[in-house]
Amino acid sequence: MADDVVIFHNPSCSKSRQTLGILEDHGVEPEVVLYKQAPPDRATLEKIVTTIDVEPAKLVRRDPEFKEAGLTPADIQTAEQVIEVLLAHPALMERPVVVKGDQVVLGRPPENVQALLD
Repeated sequence: MADDVVIFHNPSCSKSRQTLGILEDHGVEPEVVLYKQAPPDRATLEKIVTTIDVEPAKLVRRDPEFKEAGLTPADIQTAEQVIEVLLAHPALMERPVVVKGDQVVLGRPPENVQALLD
């Protein structure tokens, strides 16, 4: 079970589709979580935020919805703040996020997922 792969995916995002394609090209059949329809819970976000190899703030998209929600960079400085923002606004999660066992990568660029395949 530790080798199961989960991708938090948005099919309308080209980077997310490319990352999924890389996984599938390597024979990996990940569990695909459409995070906008099935947002990750607090425990899942805690695992992602504390395990990923980038600063937690990079998990939050700074798109028009970010501004519409009244958020600023000051609102996502700590891991806990990132978790709270993503619980309240799941669509702001940067995509794709790929989890394999105790490894987590952000598929931006999609080639980042190679680290999980070696």
